[in-house]
This record gives sequence, structure tokens and C-alpha cells, in this order.
Amino acid sequence: MSKKQSSTPHDALFKLFLRQPDTARDFLAFHLPAPIHALCDMKTLKLESSSFIDDDLRESYSDVLWSVKTEQGPGYIYCLIEHQSTSNKLIAFRMMRYAIAAMQNHLDAGYKTLPMVVPLLFYHGIGKPLSLFAVLAGLFRPIPNWQGSFMPPHFR
Repeated sequence: MSKKQSSTPHDALFKLFLRQPDTARDFLAFHLPAPIHALCDMKTLKLESSSFIDDDLRESYSDVLWSVKTEQGPGYIYCLIEHQSTSNKLIAFRMMRYAIAAMQNHLDAGYKTLPMVVPLLFYHGIGKPLSLFAVLAGLFRPIPNWQGSFMPPHFR
């Protein structure tokens, strides 16, 4: 009897490595924006058991949630790994949902304030990924003269 082979073995390996505290610290030191990394006490990095991915997306995504103490209190770093070569246009919306789910878990644990949640998306597809703001803005039905009023100048 043969074992079923994963169609994304490199992603499984990536997730396995991201679950190791020392590897995660090194990886996050490289990929987190410096101002956010400076807020985090990476010695307190702790793997959380939560996963927020919808069942229908498990083949295309995997996730890892780390808690970390920050200068402002508890926080989380949510790493989402996309296992497909083309980007999902709703991924920015899903990342917001997953970040909110992490916040809800935090509140359910008895905390009274919302934590910082830093979502990181690792996409290995073709082409350059768009900024979160550009992706979110593109999900709404166009309303003449509306988006430009609220959009930061560097995204116009």
C-alpha cells in the first residue's frame, strides 16, 4: 500500500519549518517590516493551535498563527501560505476575516482589548502581488469620484 503524496510537498515543508520557533524567528526577522519587528519581543514567540482557513480552501492554503508580546501588549503574527500559481482575488478580504477571527479568539480568551494582528501572505505565483489596499479597492463596485476621495495619494 502506497502513501498518498501531497501535491504541494514544498508548502508542507515550508509550514513545518514555520512551526519551529527558531526558524520562525529568523524568517520573521527577514520578512516583517522593521517597525513592526521592533515592537515584538521575539523571545516570547509561541505557536498557537488556531487555524482559520475555510474547509473549501484547505487544498490551496495553509496557515500558522504565532502569538507574541509587543510593547503594547499581546499580539499575533498570522502567516498564510498560498499553494497556487494564480492569485485569488478575494485573498485580501479573506486575510481580513482571518485576522478578525484571531482577534475574536483573543477576546474569547478573556482579554478586553483587541490585539495587534499582523497578516503575512506568502504567495509564490506568477507576477507581482498587488498591495492589500489596491486589491481591496478593486473588490468594490466602482462609484464615480468616491474611491479617489478616500484613497491615499500614493495608491491613486
